[in-house]
Amino acid sequence: MLNTVVIGAGFVGDQHANAAKNSKRLNLLAIVDANADRAKAIADKYDVKYYTSAAEMFEAEKPDIADICLPTFLHEEYVLLAARYRVNILCEKPVALTLESMDKMIAAAKDAGVEFMVAQVVRFWPEYVAIKELYDEGVFGEIKMVYAARLAQHPDWTQWHKDPKNSGGGLFDLHLHDIDFVSYIFGDVKSVYATGWRSETGCWNHVMSVLKFKNGVNAVVEGAFDMTENFPFTMKLRIVGETTSVDYNLIAGFNLEDVASSTRSAVYYENGKDPRKLDVNESEDAYQTEMDYFAACIEDGKPILTIPIEKSREVVRIMLAIKESLETGKVVDL
Repeated sequence: MLNTVVIGAGFVGDQHANAAKNSKRLNLLAIVDANADRAKAIADKYDVKYYTSAAEMFEAEKPDIADICLPTFLHEEYVLLAARYRVNILCEKPVALTLESMDKMIAAAKDAGVEFMVAQVVRFWPEYVAIKELYDEGVFGEIKMVYAARLAQHPDWTQWHKDPKNSGGGLFDLHLHDIDFVSYIFGDVKSVYATGWRSETGCWNHVMSVLKFKNGVNAVVEGAFDMTENFPFTMKLRIVGETTSVDYNLIAGFNLEDVASSTRSAVYYENGKDPRKLDVNESEDAYQTEMDYFAACIEDGKPILTIPIEKSREVVRIMLAIKESLETGKVVDL
């Protein structure tokens, strides 16, 4: 088992701590957060130590993995810190808001000889995994259209999300999930065009992006971070092929705080046959699957193929192109 620390005691940190605690590959050592009360609350929940200083924790615990679940604007600082201590790094998305920051982190991890993976949990979400497998099998034939969406009320547990310099707004914090996944399936992006709504603080919090892929596939991706009150957290993915289609929908509560109570379905449609629900394990914890995968790559000495760091860098490049399109109203070639 690999000794793991979670740095950041917010919503995502709690999800990751729970996953690590239940993992057979990971041993949760400690929780780190500058807010002692918050750190202690999660540490007590999982019966582990807590620290308010990451440097102090690294000196005392010497973990194998640092799982960074901090606000976006702190990622670079703590990735570089973990690299200095030669600790493998799992970092929440969006890992960076600029390519310069991303390149610093990649170089630091490489120089330290440690593994560095971005926690793009959708790549491990059971329905999305099943849909990618169908695509890889070629069942869709020629793709006619792709639509993905992620719709949410604005987070109410922080203020930093409202500052685009700190969070990237809904564009980077929410929309990125689906941009990452469609690029994971369909490969290199040829061009993007986006239109959207910008909040009073400067965040692009409702975005519609059109992506043209080099393989000829077109995708429309919607992301909304400022849905009206009581609008449920919603995820959608639809792929329409020549003779087959798949349609996935998830409707949860305010956020993904209770996935078990969400309404979700992934339905496969094929000409001449009755629709059928995809056979997936809806109770699977995608956060744990993601973390177990990272641990397995480290323990077994295998390359990180599901989320290579170079592909995570490419997703940042795509997001910056979408941002440019939003600001200029033009198609942006990549």
